[in-house]
Amino acid sequence: MELIWHAVAGFLMAYIGLLPPGMMNMTAVQMSIAHSFRLALRFCAGAALIVLVQSFIALSFTIYLATNPNILQILEKAAVVIFFLLAAYFFSQARKKSQVEGKLKEGGAFIAGALMSSMNALAIPFYFGYSAIMEAKGWLNLEQPFISFFVVGAMLGAFSLFATYAAFAEVIARRVAFIARNINYVLSAFFLLLGLAQLIKTIS
Repeated sequence: MELIWHAVAGFLMAYIGLLPPGMMNMTAVQMSIAHSFRLALRFCAGAALIVLVQSFIALSFTIYLATNPNILQILEKAAVVIFFLLAAYFFSQARKKSQVEGKLKEGGAFIAGALMSSMNALAIPFYFGYSAIMEAKGWLNLEQPFISFFVVGAMLGAFSLFATYAAFAEVIARRVAFIARNINYVLSAFFLLLGLAQLIKTIS
């Protein structure tokens, strides 16, 4: 039962933690609209696989990260650069005419999801922070095989959340035409705001 609890805890942490509009779920929406739901699921699978790795690193090295806060500071600074680069990328995509719909291959979608998820410098601090809190309260056992059950649950939770956004992309396309037509501008503005917010947090 304790093993099942760790899997459920990982699922809920990933699903609820990623629930607000963010880098991965908004990109899943964009991919579902620009290409297809099937390709979006491939993207979600690639992204979720990296979540498994990130959560495993965070839980496996919780004690080490807690005694070396400089690593987390480096990740936060890297996040600023990543967010600004993503803002510039999506702005450049928005300026191009949409002539590539349907050309992204399934393998490319999976790799795109994995690469973009790996650029999320806030993922490891997120899982580190919450797992440390749960471990301190006695809700989490940071030993094997409990860690493995937790990270598999996190991977499934992330995939389910990303897939939920991709599934509702058609609703967005029908009912929120402005967002559907300008999703790259929306993503560019979103990452710009994230970058500014992270920059302010880093220098404050």
